[in-house]
Amino acid sequence: MTGQGPAGAPWQAPTDVEQRLYEAKTRGDWAAYFDVLAGAHLYHAMPRARADARPGWVTYAPTRVGGTKYLVFLTEGVLPAPVADPVFFRDDLGELARNWPRDDEWLAIDPGTPCEAYFPATAAHRRTWLQHTARVAYPPRGELRTLRAGGPLHGPVAHGLACGALLCVANASLWNAMGWHGTGYVRERKRLKEWWGITSREEWLSAQEDLLEGRMSSSFWQLVLRVRSALALDYGGAVEVDHWRQVTDRYLREHAEPAAQAAQVSGAQRLIGRITRYEARFRADGLLPEGGFVRTVEAWDYGRASKMARWGLGARFCDLAEAERAVVRAGRLSRITYRSWEEFSAAYILGRCLHFDGEEFGAWYADMLHAHRVLTTDPGSPWRNIPFA
Repeated sequence: MTGQGPAGAPWQAPTDVEQRLYEAKTRGDWAAYFDVLAGAHLYHAMPRARADARPGWVTYAPTRVGGTKYLVFLTEGVLPAPVADPVFFRDDLGELARNWPRDDEWLAIDPGTPCEAYFPATAAHRRTWLQHTARVAYPPRGELRTLRAGGPLHGPVAHGLACGALLCVANASLWNAMGWHGTGYVRERKRLKEWWGITSREEWLSAQEDLLEGRMSSSFWQLVLRVRSALALDYGGAVEVDHWRQVTDRYLREHAEPAAQAAQVSGAQRLIGRITRYEARFRADGLLPEGGFVRTVEAWDYGRASKMARWGLGARFCDLAEAERAVVRAGRLSRITYRSWEEFSAAYILGRCLHFDGEEFGAWYADMLHAHRVLTTDPGSPWRNIPFA
């Protein structure tokens, strides 16, 4: 279903959220409209200087139309491209119901679009909002979501964005949103500080380059995997685990520093055991074909590089053009290193599991397995519509 834009032109709903809002509005079904809002991310603009001055605090800026004041919130698909100022913070309907600043300020959703709507926000109305949030899951998880208007669907940028699609599906974020706002400016900065130790543009640049060069993953993992890949080329097929262990042992005894030799040999043997057990599980779960194995885990870096470009944009450590160049580069490097989305995926997931999972096969693995299955089977998946090579 399409509506009419503000000037009467045909309108394509950018995402599933705006489409469902439009359909509910068209039917006059405002309960359904609020059910959609209850499960959606809602964004409000604020001056960057205020966000920088008091991280964690939000500033609501009302818009006055006639005698009525509105707080404008945008859904994800209608957000403007990120610029230096203003920035956006992300809210949800439950937070708004609990923290609404003034009873005389109305709620405005997506003004100027066919799905726009305006609502009073008294305490009684906000209690109704909470009833909707009580029955709708938020935040969304484990969904393939696509920006149908305004996001690339084919070509080098789309390919590079699709390299980060595993994490996008896990978090139900728009896989092809190049103009990234994510969790909002302040939270994107907090994410980079807590998970990556990044607090400046210079640190972001360094991390982005390390990921694109494949230097962020353990060089020890790469060494051990390269030994097996070399053996597979030499012998033209599967490599027995004992053979892999023996050759790795010999290589390390010949090349490792004497003081570190014993520890590296022991560590390599443990790592080979971990990798073989993960790959056995991958084959059982369909991540790898029978007899398949992971040649290198650089995909773990390239996939994160695709996301790091967007996180850096959301945190305003770079601009849109710079983020796009990094995304394209991540896609190009992935095509050089791997032969298919499936091979890329197994390598990415092994790297993630070696780093986080500890052979528990918990959420660090389960979320990626689910995302892999969605991306390899959903007809709308970028992995089904964008050739890897």
